[in-house]
Amino acid sequence: MLTWARLTILLFLMQFCIVDSFAAKETVFYISPDGDDAASGKNLRSAFSTVNQALEAVRQLRASSADEEAFVLYLRGGVYEIDKAIVFSPDDSGTSENPLTITSYKNEKPILRGGKTITGWKNNGKGVWSTTIPEVKNGAWSFRELYVNGEKRSRARIPNDGFKIVAGFPDGGREVHYHTDCQRFEYAKGDIDPNWTNLQDVEVIVYHFWTDSHLPVQSIDADKRIVTFKHKAGKVFTDDFTSNGARYIVENVLEGLDQPGEWYLNKKTGELSMIPMPGDDLQTAEVIAPSLPEFIRYEGDPAKRRFVENIDIKNLTFEYTNFELPVGNSNDSQGSASVPAAITMTGARNCVIQNCEISKLGTFAFDISEGCSNNQFIANHIHHIGAGGFRVNGASYDGSPLLRTGFNTISDNVIEYYGEEYPSAVGMLLMNTQGNDVAHNEIHHGWYTGVSLGWSWGYQPSISRDNVVEFNHIHDIGQGLLSDMGAIYTLGLSPGSVLRNNLIHDVNANHYGGWGIYNDEGSSQLLIENNIVYNTKFAGYNIHFCKEVTVRNNIFALGRLQQLSRSRVEPHQSVFFENNIVYWNDGKLLDGNWKDKPYDFYYHPKNDSGVRKAQNTFTMDWNLFYNPTLPLSNVDFNDMTIEEWRKQGKDNHSVYADPMFVDAANYDFRLKENSPAFQLGFQQIDMAAVGPRTEPGVKDKKR
Repeated sequence: MLTWARLTILLFLMQFCIVDSFAAKETVFYISPDGDDAASGKNLRSAFSTVNQALEAVRQLRASSADEEAFVLYLRGGVYEIDKAIVFSPDDSGTSENPLTITSYKNEKPILRGGKTITGWKNNGKGVWSTTIPEVKNGAWSFRELYVNGEKRSRARIPNDGFKIVAGFPDGGREVHYHTDCQRFEYAKGDIDPNWTNLQDVEVIVYHFWTDSHLPVQSIDADKRIVTFKHKAGKVFTDDFTSNGARYIVENVLEGLDQPGEWYLNKKTGELSMIPMPGDDLQTAEVIAPSLPEFIRYEGDPAKRRFVENIDIKNLTFEYTNFELPVGNSNDSQGSASVPAAITMTGARNCVIQNCEISKLGTFAFDISEGCSNNQFIANHIHHIGAGGFRVNGASYDGSPLLRTGFNTISDNVIEYYGEEYPSAVGMLLMNTQGNDVAHNEIHHGWYTGVSLGWSWGYQPSISRDNVVEFNHIHDIGQGLLSDMGAIYTLGLSPGSVLRNNLIHDVNANHYGGWGIYNDEGSSQLLIENNIVYNTKFAGYNIHFCKEVTVRNNIFALGRLQQLSRSRVEPHQSVFFENNIVYWNDGKLLDGNWKDKPYDFYYHPKNDSGVRKAQNTFTMDWNLFYNPTLPLSNVDFNDMTIEEWRKQGKDNHSVYADPMFVDAANYDFRLKENSPAFQLGFQQIDMAAVGPRTEPGVKDKKR
């Protein structure tokens, strides 16, 4: 009998059923390496074999139904051999409530692989193993990376260790502008041989200034010892701004195949030769060469306001991408900016890529290009890659606002062992972009800059602004190969941008420029605070030229050759350097040009002329300096004593005293309670939160 009481309870329960009936509907498809694209994909026993087939099923369902629903594509564990990229269009978009999610099934590990397995190896009896690759012979495939059981092997090179040195400059050296395009150089006797096998496949890689030039050989004049390349390098063949010849190596030369782990590819015959490492059995080993140019491409059309939105990719592994510089490109662009990426976004909004592993690339990992905003890249492990981790670049200042890129989150990622093919690549290259949050990342063991911010030289308008770079751990970069780099490098106007609470250490350059934080050409209106920088070859903080940068409450310690450096005097305030601690044992305290000169300064419209005569081009005060090996009387303040320095209006309230670190010898730069720095207003810098967090979350998506 249905009593009133029972009816009340039933109605109460029904309201939850009704609410649930209006909740988001979720449709699931399964993908497996053992799947079948003729299957339904709707259960584990009838899984698709490719993501592209599952996407096609999603598209068909959406076309036949007006209902909004969330789709989840589950990938079973195992290896997926990918022969074409996954391409998302605006029609593939989800919504914030009903996203399209591509993720692993439970805790299984799906691996999307863009390489081909190479078999058929034969031993020539002299320690060299060879196989023939038909696709190489017919010109359909070429590669510059090779892996055995997941470990990278080296192209045959000369010399095996170290470098050869350019001997002469027939196109000009130091006497011409360093950006002069040069196509040949003189080599020392015996360094290059015109009789090398298949000379057209030989590549010379020159390390000079802040770039690595990749130059295929065109011809060799043995009498004059001149090597000419198929295209030009963007700089002269000096090592830097000196007259020293640049360093170079020669790769993919058969005559250099002389030690275990090296390989050589003959592009004419298609023959691949290798000397195995001890313990490698090429008949049973997994030998893979990359073949796929990219894994994923988001193809929005921001100019028409059509975006790819709300696609979440989580818990996947991506391995192997292939790239070779096109004809005429020597990789001269700063930061290896012309190298493409494994995952490319155009017109993408509110998308997430999280907890993915991306490795063994010949490219960048991510290219976040025009019209991308509010995307999140969280807790990804990016390692052993040919170029950099992230490139973020939209329209420049005079470009369409619809093509501008910004407000993306790049957090809690690890980027390590980057620049393996193109060492001038940057860990995170933020070019024309605004409002991004780069936080809690660890970047290490690259050959060049960790984070680069800005893409406008000088004081002209720039789109770069309001970017926050915070709580990142950047270390062991540069490694002595190139010059002119910083753990964090800035360029051009950047109002509202902040560099704070970053831990930076062990930055080492070739000849010059292993700096911690580096304000390059026109860096303006930045706030740099609460950073700890130590163990840099050159200054912990360096200015080339900049304007109205505030540097406060930082610790710059233990620069090897210098602590603070500045290159140019300009008619404005370059830096407000206040409330910092500078601690050193070796090198100069102030290097470069720390002088002032008079200039006209527009002060206030109430002033009779509106213009005052100004003197200071930088402000320094309320700082703490200390070198435990030097008395204050022996400290050089820009060729002045402290008294003379103060007469110039500098550091009138600063002190020279032991900052009382907890353990400077072991790089513990916390301050003891009685540190004199606190009397100057210095605030303790807490580095406990630096680097990737244990369980970072996705921010609420903007709608």
